[in-house]
Order: sequence, then C-alpha cells, then structure tokens
Amino acid sequence: MATPVLERTAARPAVRVEGIGPFEAARRRMIGPFLLPALLVYVLVMIVPSVFTVWISFNDWAGAGPMEWAGLGNYTEMIADPVFGQSFVNTMKILFGVGGAVFLISFVLTMLLQDMVGRKFVRAVVFFPSLVPGLVIAILWGFMLDPDGLANSVLEALGVAQPPLWLAPENMFTTVMAGMTWLAAGTYTVIFMAAADRIPRAFYEAAELDGASAVRRFWHITMPLMWDVIGVCAVLWAIGALKTFEFVLVFAGATGSLPPTGLWTFSVYAYAGAFPSDGVPRYGIASAAAVLTMVLTVVLTLLVRRVMGRRERTDY
Repeated sequence: MATPVLERTAARPAVRVEGIGPFEAARRRMIGPFLLPALLVYVLVMIVPSVFTVWISFNDWAGAGPMEWAGLGNYTEMIADPVFGQSFVNTMKILFGVGGAVFLISFVLTMLLQDMVGRKFVRAVVFFPSLVPGLVIAILWGFMLDPDGLANSVLEALGVAQPPLWLAPENMFTTVMAGMTWLAAGTYTVIFMAAADRIPRAFYEAAELDGASAVRRFWHITMPLMWDVIGVCAVLWAIGALKTFEFVLVFAGATGSLPPTGLWTFSVYAYAGAFPSDGVPRYGIASAAAVLTMVLTVVLTLLVRRVMGRRERTDY
C-alpha cells in the first residue's frame, strides 16, 4: 500500500518534458510574440517594396498612370545600353580596385599600429573620416581639389608649376576612387585592429623569439587568426561598393544635374532612370537596374562567404 508521500509524488506533474524545463518551454513560446512585430515591420519595409520593385521592372511606368507590361524589355534595353555598360565597369572598378586599395592600406596600418606607442590616439585620427557623412566629404573634396583650391595652392607653394587638374573629365573618376579609398580605409583599419587585439600576445612573443619580422608575424599570426573578421568585412565592402551613390552624385554632379555618364555606377544609373534631369521618368528601367544590383549583391555575398570560409577551413 502506497504511503501518502508517495501518492503525492506520483500525482505531481512532470517538471521536464523531453529534457526541456518549464522556464525554457515558456521562453520558447514567447519567441513568436516578440518576433512578430519586427517581422511585420521587416515585411512591410523590405519584402513588400522589393517584390513591388521586381514587378515594376517588368513594366513601363512613369510613376503615375497605368503600367504597361514590357516583360524582359527593360532588362534587354538596359543591357544593350552603353551607359549601363560603363556603369557596370565603374562599379567593378570600385568593387575590386578601391576595395583592394582599402584592404591593403588597412592591413599595412594594422601591422604598423599594432605595437605603436599612442596607437589609440592614432586609431582615433584614422577613424575620423568615417565619422563625417560622405556627402560632407564629397563637398569638401570638391572645394579642396578645385583648380584654385587648397590642394593646388599647396602644390604651387611647393614649386609645382602645373598642378594636376583633379576635376578634369579624364581624371574625375580616379579622384572619386581616391576619395572613397580615403573615406573607407579608416573604418576597416579600426575593425582589423580590434580583431588583432583579441589575439593572445604569447603568439607574438614566441614569434619574436624565433626571429620573425613584423611582416611575417602579421602574415602568419594576425591574418589567419582574424580571418573570420576579414570575411565579414569583405562581405560588407561588396554590399557597399555595389550601392555606391552619394559620393559620386555629390562630388561629380553639378547643382540640379546628374554627373557625366562616364562616372555613373549602378545606383546612379537607377537614380537617373527614376529622376532624370530632363525627360519622363522611367521607373521600369530604374527598377530593372535596382533588381540587377540586388541579384549581384546576393551572388557576390554568397561567393565571398564561400571563398573565405574555404580558406578558413584550410587554415585550420
């Protein structure tokens, strides 16, 4: 005959169900209600406009009135447009050319500042351009590189008889790329230095005892141990480079007009279709350019993550 204590114990509900406690079960039940508002906002702000943009890309539309079905006409017209071809080339120059310069400068600065006295102050100075909005930097660079601006005045004072014409059409895009490099290098330098600070100093001390130079220490210790951070930065740069817009628009464009077509990027091309300086807006072409940019962003992100992940697995 069971005792009262045993009867109460047998009647007590189970505390754990399939290894999950009541607190954990309640927490899991609350995930849905807490995520639902954010999910609704994301769907309304991101998913719905993206789907609508894809739909517009298959139509001819001036922003008002009925749409006219065009099928793939906007895409074929865009690909055949030489201005779009130039925009593609310029975007790839920013993606790979400016990106390569930014990462190279960031690696060199990280290596030089790792053991430098007062590196926190230098890190703040390097990071300062990233604190200023790109629009302000573009306007500032325009004044500085004007034929009568500060840059040429300094060069003339140093004895340069004919300073470069920084804003000449043949030099404009190179100047834009230099400005973007200067603007972004500080950000990635600070990120890489933060990643390098996580590495135990014992590794560097052992390498110094073995006679390894600063370059070899950076290549064989710093680079492999912050490879995951480099991969994330590569993805961020790929996404940002494909969406380059405001620096080119403000730096190279005159008041109330678009930059010369030889300086356009994907985003400027899409903007020009939706908000032309003269003529009727063509939201179909603009949406097609935006959709292509989105597709390239996804493909490049997946490709970079795959390549960087493969290198990480190989290193370890």
